[in-house]
Amino acid sequence: MLSNLFKIQQNKKNFQQVLPTHMVTAVMLLDEHLVIQYLNPAAEAILVKSLNTLYNQSIEDVFRSTSIKKERFIQLLSSGQEFNDCDVTLEFIDHSQITIELTASSIEFNNNPHILLEFKQIDQQKQISAEAFQQQQWESARDLIRGLAHEIKNPLGGLRGAAQLLDNDLSGEQQEYTAMIIEQADRLTNLVDRLLGPNQLPKITKQNIHVVLEKVNQLVNFNNPKGIKVYRDYDPSIPDIEFDEDKIQQAILNIVNNAIQAIEGNNTILLKTRVASNQIINGKRIKLGVQISIIDDGPGIPDNIQDTLFYPMVSGRNDGTGLGLSICQTLIHQHQGKLLCTSQPGKTEFTILLPIHGENEQ
Repeated sequence: MLSNLFKIQQNKKNFQQVLPTHMVTAVMLLDEHLVIQYLNPAAEAILVKSLNTLYNQSIEDVFRSTSIKKERFIQLLSSGQEFNDCDVTLEFIDHSQITIELTASSIEFNNNPHILLEFKQIDQQKQISAEAFQQQQWESARDLIRGLAHEIKNPLGGLRGAAQLLDNDLSGEQQEYTAMIIEQADRLTNLVDRLLGPNQLPKITKQNIHVVLEKVNQLVNFNNPKGIKVYRDYDPSIPDIEFDEDKIQQAILNIVNNAIQAIEGNNTILLKTRVASNQIINGKRIKLGVQISIIDDGPGIPDNIQDTLFYPMVSGRNDGTGLGLSICQTLIHQHQGKLLCTSQPGKTEFTILLPIHGENEQ
Protein backbone atom coordinates (compact mmCIF):
# COMPACT_ATOMS: atom_id res chain seq x y z
CA MET A 1 0.00 0.00 0.00
CA LEU A 2 2.74 2.48 0.97
CA SER A 3 4.63 1.47 -2.14
CA ASN A 4 1.63 2.31 -4.29
CA LEU A 5 1.17 5.68 -2.62
CA PHE A 6 4.83 6.49 -3.26
CA LYS A 7 4.50 5.51 -6.93
CA ILE A 8 1.31 7.57 -7.29
CA GLN A 9 3.00 10.65 -5.85
CA GLN A 10 6.04 10.08 -8.06
CA ASN A 11 3.85 9.70 -11.15
CA LYS A 12 1.97 12.87 -10.25
CA LYS A 13 5.22 14.77 -9.90
CA ASN A 14 6.65 13.44 -13.14
CA PHE A 15 3.46 13.92 -15.11
CA GLN A 16 2.92 17.46 -13.86
CA GLN A 17 6.18 18.32 -15.59
CA VAL A 18 4.58 17.23 -18.87
CA LEU A 19 1.07 18.67 -18.51
CA PRO A 20 -0.38 21.12 -15.95
CA THR A 21 -2.83 19.66 -13.43
CA HIS A 22 -5.31 22.53 -13.91
CA MET A 23 -6.21 21.39 -17.43
CA VAL A 24 -9.95 21.53 -18.10
CA THR A 25 -9.64 18.42 -20.25
CA ALA A 26 -9.69 15.15 -18.37
CA VAL A 27 -6.45 13.18 -18.72
CA MET A 28 -5.76 9.50 -18.12
CA LEU A 29 -2.38 7.79 -18.53
CA LEU A 30 -2.17 4.07 -19.36
CA ASP A 31 0.93 1.93 -19.49
CA GLU A 32 1.62 -0.63 -22.23
CA HIS A 33 -0.62 -3.15 -20.43
CA LEU A 34 -3.53 -0.64 -20.42
CA VAL A 35 -3.19 -0.18 -16.67
CA ILE A 36 -4.01 3.23 -15.20
CA GLN A 37 -0.95 5.15 -14.02
CA TYR A 38 -2.31 8.67 -13.66
CA LEU A 39 -5.53 10.73 -13.60
CA ASN A 40 -5.72 14.49 -13.36
CA PRO A 41 -8.42 16.13 -11.17
CA ALA A 42 -10.72 16.68 -14.18
CA ALA A 43 -10.65 12.94 -14.94
CA GLU A 44 -11.30 12.09 -11.29
CA ALA A 45 -14.37 14.36 -11.36
CA ILE A 46 -15.82 12.68 -14.48
CA LEU A 47 -15.11 9.13 -13.30
CA VAL A 48 -16.19 10.00 -9.73
CA LYS A 49 -13.18 8.07 -8.43
CA SER A 50 -9.76 9.15 -7.24
CA LEU A 51 -6.37 8.25 -8.62
CA ASN A 52 -5.62 6.44 -5.37
CA THR A 53 -8.62 4.17 -6.06
CA LEU A 54 -7.94 3.52 -9.74
CA TYR A 55 -4.15 3.38 -9.74
CA ASN A 56 -2.75 0.14 -11.21
CA GLN A 57 -6.21 -1.02 -12.31
CA SER A 58 -6.77 -2.21 -15.86
CA ILE A 59 -9.29 -0.18 -17.82
CA GLU A 60 -11.12 -3.46 -18.39
CA ASP A 61 -11.65 -3.66 -14.62
CA VAL A 62 -12.84 -0.05 -14.42
CA PHE A 63 -15.18 -0.12 -17.42
CA ARG A 64 -17.63 -2.92 -18.02
CA SER A 65 -17.54 -2.07 -21.71
CA THR A 66 -16.44 0.69 -24.05
CA SER A 67 -17.25 1.37 -27.68
CA ILE A 68 -13.48 1.51 -28.42
CA LYS A 69 -11.92 -1.91 -28.76
CA LYS A 70 -8.73 -2.91 -26.93
CA GLU A 71 -7.05 -3.60 -30.29
CA ARG A 72 -7.09 0.12 -31.15
CA PHE A 73 -4.99 0.91 -28.10
CA ILE A 74 -2.57 -1.89 -28.88
CA GLN A 75 -2.26 -0.60 -32.44
CA LEU A 76 -1.63 2.90 -31.10
CA LEU A 77 1.28 1.64 -29.00
CA SER A 78 2.85 -0.09 -31.99
CA SER A 79 2.25 2.57 -34.63
CA GLY A 80 2.25 5.78 -32.58
CA GLN A 81 -0.64 7.06 -34.72
CA GLU A 82 -3.08 8.97 -32.51
CA PHE A 83 -6.83 8.76 -33.06
CA ASN A 84 -9.95 10.72 -32.14
CA ASP A 85 -13.51 9.65 -31.50
CA CYS A 86 -16.31 12.13 -30.83
CA ASP A 87 -18.87 9.64 -29.51
CA VAL A 88 -17.43 7.07 -27.10
CA THR A 89 -19.66 5.29 -24.59
CA LEU A 90 -18.11 4.14 -21.33
CA GLU A 91 -20.10 1.74 -19.17
CA PHE A 92 -18.98 1.32 -15.58
CA ILE A 93 -19.11 -1.87 -13.55
CA ASP A 94 -22.34 -0.61 -11.89
CA HIS A 95 -23.91 -0.33 -15.40
CA SER A 96 -24.01 3.49 -15.36
CA GLN A 97 -22.85 5.11 -18.61
CA ILE A 98 -21.24 8.31 -19.82
CA THR A 99 -20.50 9.59 -23.31
CA ILE A 100 -17.19 11.30 -24.06
CA GLU A 101 -15.11 12.84 -26.81
CA LEU A 102 -11.72 11.12 -26.81
CA THR A 103 -8.25 11.75 -28.15
CA ALA A 104 -5.71 8.93 -27.71
CA SER A 105 -2.02 9.48 -28.37
CA SER A 106 1.28 7.77 -27.68
CA ILE A 107 3.62 9.33 -25.13
CA GLU A 108 6.99 8.45 -23.60
CA PHE A 109 6.74 8.45 -19.81
CA ASN A 110 9.31 7.20 -17.31
CA ASN A 111 11.29 5.94 -20.31
CA ASN A 112 8.47 3.60 -21.36
CA PRO A 113 5.69 3.85 -23.98
CA HIS A 114 2.35 4.97 -22.57
CA ILE A 115 -1.06 5.98 -23.87
CA LEU A 116 -2.38 9.45 -23.10
CA LEU A 117 -6.17 9.71 -23.14
CA GLU A 118 -7.72 13.18 -23.22
CA PHE A 119 -11.49 13.21 -22.92
CA LYS A 120 -14.48 15.44 -22.27
CA GLN A 121 -17.94 14.36 -21.17
CA ILE A 122 -20.59 15.34 -23.72
CA ASP A 123 -23.77 13.73 -22.34
CA GLN A 124 -25.41 17.07 -21.59
CA GLN A 125 -24.60 18.57 -25.01
CA LYS A 126 -25.97 15.46 -26.72
CA GLN A 127 -29.09 15.57 -24.60
CA ILE A 128 -29.71 19.25 -25.35
CA SER A 129 -29.23 18.70 -29.10
CA ALA A 130 -31.46 15.63 -29.12
CA GLU A 131 -34.18 17.37 -27.12
CA ALA A 132 -34.06 20.45 -29.36
CA PHE A 133 -34.41 18.26 -32.46
CA GLN A 134 -37.24 16.23 -30.93
CA GLN A 135 -38.99 19.41 -29.82
CA GLN A 136 -38.76 20.83 -33.34
CA GLN A 137 -40.07 17.59 -34.85
CA TRP A 138 -42.89 17.38 -32.30
CA GLU A 139 -43.97 20.96 -32.97
CA SER A 140 -43.89 20.39 -36.74
CA ALA A 141 -45.96 17.20 -36.42
CA ARG A 142 -48.39 18.91 -34.05
CA ASP A 143 -48.84 21.90 -36.37
CA LEU A 144 -49.37 19.60 -39.36
CA ILE A 145 -52.00 17.57 -37.51
CA ARG A 146 -53.73 20.71 -36.24
CA GLY A 147 -53.85 22.19 -39.73
CA LEU A 148 -55.28 18.96 -41.09
CA ALA A 149 -57.79 18.77 -38.24
CA HIS A 150 -59.09 22.27 -39.00
CA GLU A 151 -59.51 21.36 -42.66
CA ILE A 152 -61.49 18.27 -41.68
CA LYS A 153 -63.62 19.99 -39.03
CA ASN A 154 -65.11 22.64 -41.33
CA PRO A 155 -66.69 20.26 -43.89
CA LEU A 156 -67.75 17.95 -41.04
CA GLY A 157 -69.89 20.75 -39.62
CA GLY A 158 -71.51 21.27 -43.02
CA LEU A 159 -72.08 17.53 -43.42
CA ARG A 160 -73.78 17.29 -40.03
CA GLY A 161 -75.94 20.35 -40.69
CA ALA A 162 -77.06 18.98 -44.06
CA ALA A 163 -77.93 15.63 -42.44
CA GLN A 164 -80.05 17.41 -39.82
CA LEU A 165 -81.96 19.37 -42.49
CA LEU A 166 -82.49 16.21 -44.49
CA ASP A 167 -83.70 14.42 -41.36
CA ASN A 168 -86.55 16.94 -41.01
CA ASP A 169 -87.87 15.97 -44.45
CA LEU A 170 -87.65 12.22 -43.92
CA SER A 171 -89.50 9.75 -41.78
CA GLY A 172 -89.35 6.19 -40.55
CA GLU A 173 -86.54 3.96 -41.73
CA GLN A 174 -84.91 6.71 -43.79
CA GLN A 175 -84.22 8.73 -40.64
CA GLU A 176 -81.99 5.89 -39.41
CA TYR A 177 -79.54 6.75 -42.17
CA THR A 178 -79.43 10.46 -41.32
CA ALA A 179 -79.07 9.56 -37.61
CA MET A 180 -76.08 7.38 -38.50
CA ILE A 181 -74.52 10.24 -40.49
CA ILE A 182 -74.99 12.65 -37.58
CA GLU A 183 -73.61 10.13 -35.06
CA GLN A 184 -70.49 9.43 -37.12
CA ALA A 185 -69.97 13.12 -37.84
CA ASP A 186 -70.09 13.78 -34.08
CA ARG A 187 -67.60 10.96 -33.47
CA LEU A 188 -65.19 12.40 -36.04
CA THR A 189 -65.64 15.91 -34.63
CA ASN A 190 -64.71 14.58 -31.17
CA LEU A 191 -61.60 12.94 -32.63
CA VAL A 192 -60.66 16.17 -34.42
CA ASP A 193 -61.11 18.15 -31.19
CA ARG A 194 -58.70 15.76 -29.48
CA LEU A 195 -56.23 16.19 -32.34
CA LEU A 196 -56.38 19.95 -31.85
CA GLY A 197 -55.39 19.40 -28.23
CA PRO A 198 -56.17 21.47 -25.14
CA ASN A 199 -57.50 24.86 -26.19
CA GLN A 200 -57.78 26.51 -22.78
CA LEU A 201 -54.94 28.27 -21.05
CA PRO A 202 -53.95 26.74 -17.70
CA LYS A 203 -55.48 28.21 -14.54
CA ILE A 204 -52.34 28.62 -12.47
CA THR A 205 -52.41 28.42 -8.69
CA LYS A 206 -49.66 27.72 -6.17
CA GLN A 207 -50.09 24.33 -4.50
CA ASN A 208 -48.46 21.07 -3.45
CA ILE A 209 -47.69 18.66 -6.30
CA HIS A 210 -48.17 15.69 -3.97
CA VAL A 211 -51.88 16.49 -3.62
CA VAL A 212 -52.27 15.79 -7.35
CA LEU A 213 -50.23 12.60 -7.16
CA GLU A 214 -52.35 11.33 -4.28
CA LYS A 215 -55.52 11.98 -6.30
CA VAL A 216 -54.03 10.01 -9.19
CA ASN A 217 -53.14 7.20 -6.78
CA GLN A 218 -56.71 7.12 -5.44
CA LEU A 219 -58.23 7.08 -8.95
CA VAL A 220 -55.96 4.18 -9.92
CA ASN A 221 -56.91 2.21 -6.79
CA PHE A 222 -60.61 2.71 -7.52
CA ASN A 223 -60.24 1.21 -11.00
CA ASN A 224 -57.43 -1.33 -11.02
CA PRO A 225 -58.77 -4.67 -12.29
CA LYS A 226 -55.25 -6.10 -12.71
CA GLY A 227 -54.42 -5.41 -9.07
CA ILE A 228 -51.22 -3.56 -10.00
CA LYS A 229 -49.41 -2.15 -6.96
CA VAL A 230 -48.63 1.56 -7.00
CA TYR A 231 -45.82 2.74 -4.72
CA ARG A 232 -44.97 6.32 -3.76
CA ASP A 233 -41.61 7.86 -3.01
CA TYR A 234 -42.12 11.57 -2.33
CA ASP A 235 -39.61 14.25 -1.39
CA PRO A 236 -41.31 16.23 1.41
CA SER A 237 -38.89 19.14 0.98
CA ILE A 238 -40.44 20.15 -2.39
CA PRO A 239 -42.08 23.57 -1.99
CA ASP A 240 -45.47 24.53 -3.42
CA ILE A 241 -45.26 25.31 -7.14
CA GLU A 242 -47.49 27.07 -9.66
CA PHE A 243 -49.55 24.84 -11.95
CA ASP A 244 -53.05 24.01 -13.17
CA GLU A 245 -54.21 21.11 -11.00
CA ASP A 246 -56.64 19.65 -13.56
CA LYS A 247 -54.16 19.73 -16.44
CA ILE A 248 -51.23 18.26 -14.51
CA GLN A 249 -53.53 15.60 -13.06
CA GLN A 250 -54.74 14.76 -16.58
CA ALA A 251 -51.16 14.42 -17.82
CA ILE A 252 -49.98 12.21 -14.93
CA LEU A 253 -53.12 10.07 -14.94
CA ASN A 254 -52.80 9.51 -18.69
CA ILE A 255 -49.22 8.28 -18.28
CA VAL A 256 -50.15 6.03 -15.35
CA ASN A 257 -53.12 4.57 -17.25
CA ASN A 258 -50.86 3.86 -20.23
CA ALA A 259 -48.52 1.98 -17.91
CA ILE A 260 -51.39 -0.02 -16.41
CA GLN A 261 -52.54 -1.07 -19.88
CA ALA A 262 -49.01 -2.10 -20.88
CA ILE A 263 -48.00 -4.14 -17.81
CA GLU A 264 -49.32 -7.19 -16.00
CA GLY A 265 -50.67 -7.71 -12.49
CA ASN A 266 -47.32 -8.83 -11.10
CA ASN A 267 -45.67 -5.59 -12.24
CA THR A 268 -45.54 -2.35 -10.24
CA ILE A 269 -45.68 1.42 -10.76
CA LEU A 270 -43.68 3.93 -8.74
CA LEU A 271 -44.67 7.60 -8.35
CA LYS A 272 -41.54 9.49 -7.35
CA THR A 273 -40.73 13.17 -6.76
CA ARG A 274 -37.42 14.94 -6.32
CA VAL A 275 -36.02 18.45 -6.39
CA ALA A 276 -34.07 18.93 -9.64
CA SER A 277 -31.34 21.55 -9.93
CA ASN A 278 -29.57 23.09 -12.94
CA GLN A 279 -31.81 21.50 -15.56
CA ILE A 280 -32.16 22.49 -19.21
CA ILE A 281 -35.87 22.88 -19.99
CA ASN A 282 -36.78 23.87 -23.53
CA GLY A 283 -33.37 25.42 -24.12
CA LYS A 284 -33.30 27.41 -20.86
CA ARG A 285 -31.25 26.60 -17.79
CA ILE A 286 -33.50 26.28 -14.75
CA LYS A 287 -31.81 26.65 -11.38
CA LEU A 288 -34.46 24.75 -9.46
CA GLY A 289 -37.38 22.58 -10.49
CA VAL A 290 -39.55 19.63 -9.55
CA GLN A 291 -39.01 16.20 -11.09
CA ILE A 292 -41.99 13.84 -11.19
CA SER A 293 -41.18 10.29 -12.28
CA ILE A 294 -43.67 7.57 -13.25
CA ILE A 295 -41.72 4.30 -13.35
CA ASP A 296 -42.95 0.81 -14.20
CA ASP A 297 -41.13 -2.52 -14.42
CA GLY A 298 -43.06 -3.81 -17.43
CA PRO A 299 -41.90 -4.95 -20.88
CA GLY A 300 -40.83 -1.49 -22.08
CA ILE A 301 -41.74 0.58 -25.12
CA PRO A 302 -40.86 -0.79 -28.59
CA ASP A 303 -37.58 0.66 -29.89
CA ASN A 304 -39.11 1.68 -33.21
CA ILE A 305 -41.45 4.26 -31.64
CA GLN A 306 -39.34 5.63 -28.78
CA ASP A 307 -38.06 8.60 -30.79
CA THR A 308 -41.57 9.55 -31.98
CA LEU A 309 -43.49 8.57 -28.86
CA PHE A 310 -44.95 12.05 -28.26
CA TYR A 311 -45.99 12.64 -31.87
CA PRO A 312 -49.72 12.65 -32.62
CA MET A 313 -51.12 9.34 -33.94
CA VAL A 314 -48.16 7.27 -32.64
CA SER A 315 -49.09 4.39 -30.35
CA GLY A 316 -47.52 1.17 -29.14
CA ARG A 317 -50.93 -0.51 -28.74
CA ASN A 318 -53.05 -1.90 -31.53
CA ASP A 319 -56.16 -0.23 -30.09
CA GLY A 320 -54.44 3.04 -29.16
CA THR A 321 -55.32 6.40 -30.77
CA GLY A 322 -51.82 7.84 -30.36
CA LEU A 323 -53.21 11.08 -28.90
CA GLY A 324 -52.75 10.63 -25.14
CA LEU A 325 -49.01 11.28 -24.86
CA SER A 326 -49.14 14.07 -27.44
CA ILE A 327 -51.78 15.79 -25.29
CA CYS A 328 -49.61 15.18 -22.18
CA GLN A 329 -46.69 16.86 -23.94
CA THR A 330 -48.87 19.88 -24.77
CA LEU A 331 -50.15 20.14 -21.19
CA ILE A 332 -46.63 20.05 -19.76
CA HIS A 333 -45.38 22.61 -22.29
CA GLN A 334 -48.19 24.94 -21.23
CA HIS A 335 -46.45 24.96 -17.83
CA GLN A 336 -43.00 25.72 -19.37
CA GLY A 337 -42.07 22.18 -18.41
CA LYS A 338 -40.59 19.15 -20.14
CA LEU A 339 -41.77 15.55 -20.57
CA LEU A 340 -39.17 12.83 -21.19
CA CYS A 341 -39.19 9.07 -21.49
CA THR A 342 -36.51 6.39 -21.21
CA SER A 343 -37.44 2.78 -21.70
CA GLN A 344 -35.91 -0.66 -21.77
CA PRO A 345 -37.28 -4.09 -20.87
CA GLY A 346 -37.89 -4.07 -17.13
CA LYS A 347 -37.96 -0.29 -16.68
CA THR A 348 -39.90 2.51 -18.35
CA GLU A 349 -39.61 5.96 -16.81
CA PHE A 350 -41.61 9.04 -17.77
CA THR A 351 -40.16 12.20 -16.24
CA ILE A 352 -41.98 15.50 -15.90
CA LEU A 353 -39.81 18.53 -15.11
CA LEU A 354 -41.57 21.67 -13.90
CA PRO A 355 -39.74 24.89 -12.97
CA ILE A 356 -40.07 26.46 -9.55
CA HIS A 357 -40.59 29.95 -10.92
CA GLY A 358 -39.68 32.08 -7.92
CA GLU A 359 -36.38 30.21 -7.47
CA ASN A 360 -35.36 30.74 -11.12
CA GLU A 361 -35.63 34.51 -11.20
CA GLN A 362 -32.30 36.28 -11.36
